[in-house]
Amino acid sequence: MSVKLAIVYYSSTGTNYQLAQWGAEGAKEAGAEVKIFKVQELATQEVIDRNPAWKAHVEATKDIPVITPDDIVEADAIIFSTPTRFGNMAAQMKQFLDTTGGIWFHGKTVNKVVSAMTSAQNAHGGQEATILNLYTSMYHWGAIVVAPGYTDASLFAAGGNPYGTSVSVDQNNQIVGDKEAYQKAVKHQAKRVVTVAEWVKKGMQ
Repeated sequence: MSVKLAIVYYSSTGTNYQLAQWGAEGAKEAGAEVKIFKVQELATQEVIDRNPAWKAHVEATKDIPVITPDDIVEADAIIFSTPTRFGNMAAQMKQFLDTTGGIWFHGKTVNKVVSAMTSAQNAHGGQEATILNLYTSMYHWGAIVVAPGYTDASLFAAGGNPYGTSVSVDQNNQIVGDKEAYQKAVKHQAKRVVTVAEWVKKGMQ
């Protein structure tokens, strides 16, 4: 049976949605069954409407399903993608993780294979800290964290973050640098997650 991968993202203007799409491409190439989910938006419509890019992205992704704890239970592996907020994950992502106490209590998060990606407006804007903070929650889940490490040359061209692919964005919400390099890094990370999830799934059968 193929690996069931859930890609769970939060994005206000589209960067992490792009990362999620690249991850889906890589995972599908590796033979996984992939579903992309967004976390519930917490900002008010009034706040969103004041930012044209944010409003446009919300409208463009209105049909993406909102993640639930049951979706986590169903998945063999999860890739998270969240922007950096002062060196930590976005509140929307944290709020979702805080709803997983029930499935955690019943052991439903144990041995899920997980990885994470992020973005910020500066090259040293907290990307590594954000991913590591998210991984802290995963250790409490009993999940198996699969970081990309330095397992492929694509990581170096994409900035060399061993914890998870991270990008910088400019004031126009565009990814800075070689998008193709970042795409390759994300796809490698996703394929690595699928590969390890296959090992775990076969080992548990």
